[in-house]
Amino acid sequence: MADISDFAEEAFSKFTDRITDEVFLLIEEDRDLMHKYLLLVQHHGLKVVNQQLGRAVKQRFDLRNDIDRQEAPRSILIQSHQKFL
Repeated sequence: MADISDFAEEAFSKFTDRITDEVFLLIEEDRDLMHKYLLLVQHHGLKVVNQQLGRAVKQRFDLRNDIDRQEAPRSILIQSHQKFL
């Protein structure tokens, strides 16, 4: 039988691989957040907003960059994102 802590680590690892995508999906699905996101994009530009949001995810959850990027996110707001450890 598998160790619970090993199982938890495996589950968390899969989540942190796509945590940025999940945040952008949340924004997409929340009308108020999407409105605020679009205003920020209008004011700062898409690249700046998305990069700063990605950095904020990393900082908020104290993550480290993986060497890979996720090139096929589910969110339509981003084309790719950094995977985290």
